[in-house]
Amino acid sequence: MESGVKIALIISIAVIAAALIGAVTFYNLVHPYDNEKTITVEGNSVIKVTPDIVSVYFNVETNGSTAKEAKDANSEIVDDLITALVKNGFDREDVETMSLNIYEDIRWEKDRQKSYGYKASHQIRVVLDSNRADDIGEVIDAGVDAGALLGYINFELSNDKQNEYKATALKEAGEDAKVQAESLASGLGKKLGSIKSVYTNNFNYRPWNVYTSNYGGMMEDVSAAKVATTNIVPGSQEVTGYVRVIYNLR
Repeated sequence: MESGVKIALIISIAVIAAALIGAVTFYNLVHPYDNEKTITVEGNSVIKVTPDIVSVYFNVETNGSTAKEAKDANSEIVDDLITALVKNGFDREDVETMSLNIYEDIRWEKDRQKSYGYKASHQIRVVLDSNRADDIGEVIDAGVDAGALLGYINFELSNDKQNEYKATALKEAGEDAKVQAESLASGLGKKLGSIKSVYTNNFNYRPWNVYTSNYGGMMEDVSAAKVATTNIVPGSQEVTGYVRVIYNLR
């Protein structure tokens, strides 16, 4: 065989080998577990909890010819709200800023933009222990009298309670996944091996909304809110945990 033919044959074999290696590598990337003995399980948990705080949300909206003017008018209302709350025995720390936006109020008119000055929008949250639900009326009066608009009222979990229940929910979801995996492995005549990967969506919890404003803090709204929250006792709510675990089998 001539040397040129030999070289061509060697090159052809090398190309074919490289193609085969590439195909196998690609298949393994797309089907990573085809050659491995694994099982996938989803663990869930549901925990009954009682909200430990009640939150009253207000919106403070002001206008001005300049951004500073809109901001200053907004700050005045917020300061009046805080002052009124403190006079009624609440703590300054009970009031939190959720968001503050200052922007130019631009609208389209007759196919062109027109500026109507500036707006400042401030969302305020007043937080109380759930055992102080009877004080919601005072909070509503303080906010509305200062010029704020009533938004909505929720029974919620504090950050500490959220972290506590999150840990419990995920732990129980992990235990549920392991029980399922052990049962499946046994049914397949296998033994459960090490964990290959874990995916978690943390935990799910929704605040309990007891009132939502329809009129933005008008008198009808305020009265309805007071009635809706009179002598209300927070009921138990559900928080859920979820994990997906891939186990090796042996």
